[in-house]
Amino acid sequence: MRILDKYILKKYVVTFTFTLLILIPIAVAIDIAEKVDKFLRAEDLTLFEVVNDYYGNFIIYYANTFMPLALFVAVIFFTSKLSNNTELIAFTNAKISFTRFLYPYFIGATLVTVLALAMNHFVVPNSSKVRKKFENTYINPPKYGENIIKDFSLQLSDDNYMFIRYFDLKRNTGYDFSAEVYEGLKLTYRLTAKTINWREDKASFRLSNYKIRKVFKNRDSLYSGVVLDTVFSFTPTDFIYKSALAQEMPSDELLAFINLSQKRGVKNLNSYLVEFHKRTSLPIASYILTIIAVALAFKKRRGGTGVNLAVGFGLMFVYIFFLKVSEVLGAVAGGNSLVTVWVPNVVFGSLALYLYYNARK
Repeated sequence: MRILDKYILKKYVVTFTFTLLILIPIAVAIDIAEKVDKFLRAEDLTLFEVVNDYYGNFIIYYANTFMPLALFVAVIFFTSKLSNNTELIAFTNAKISFTRFLYPYFIGATLVTVLALAMNHFVVPNSSKVRKKFENTYINPPKYGENIIKDFSLQLSDDNYMFIRYFDLKRNTGYDFSAEVYEGLKLTYRLTAKTINWREDKASFRLSNYKIRKVFKNRDSLYSGVVLDTVFSFTPTDFIYKSALAQEMPSDELLAFINLSQKRGVKNLNSYLVEFHKRTSLPIASYILTIIAVALAFKKRRGGTGVNLAVGFGLMFVYIFFLKVSEVLGAVAGGNSLVTVWVPNVVFGSLALYLYYNARK
């Protein structure tokens, strides 16, 4: 690696880190201003919990969210500075091509991509779980009725089904539960209970006032009792199908959940698939954004760094708009979530190629 490569790579990493460190305190300050009254109203809330449980994980989440913006702004800023200060003359005099000039930038983009992949797939989901729990306890506690699941059914396997009339997620208690087993279209087993209670410490369910019916060829057998402790291949978290839950699952757990839900016959899992695919598409965008930023800032322009930053911010907001639209469209039932999530990268990748070939000239 040449001296100039090391110089540019150092600029890349330092400016990216500095930009990220500027954005995070701003986000924290705005959030504190919005939520300080809620913190003060919570009598049992300590300063340590606010800092450790909430803002520690808040910083992790928003540092990961701001990475593409910080990278784009940082590359445009320091490349424009190199161009305006005529520091790129050394590359020009050495007859180094634009492709070769991108070499240290791609090393920096690779470092950011690897970091973002690790954050997206493993660190941020576990962090979000703690942050969401804090928010649900002290900031936005669920309103009455939000923890209630009504008329919920689930296919546990090819021939095993369950149904529950009413379940309170806060109390982990439900009413009018039934589990049925079929051979083809013929019912062979049915378990019903007046109440069902999830015991988290024992990872099992307790059924009250239960009845068991086994169907044989020439006769049926009936059993009943007051209390029955048993296990099923589901937990209360399976009653909740929403994108917020996907954000709290590491990718291996999320993928296993998606596969299991597909086997259970859950129809629309696109919101989960969007979250899973987005965790890879966003980090890969680091290469695309780097090419666009360098191509925009490589040549000295009238107006200097300010013009480049203005154009860069405009493109960045268009990219973010594309991302949000693709997430909404990808979550719609019947859509191809993988294709939809990658559309912004394809569009801006095409723009990056155009700017790259134009800059080579």
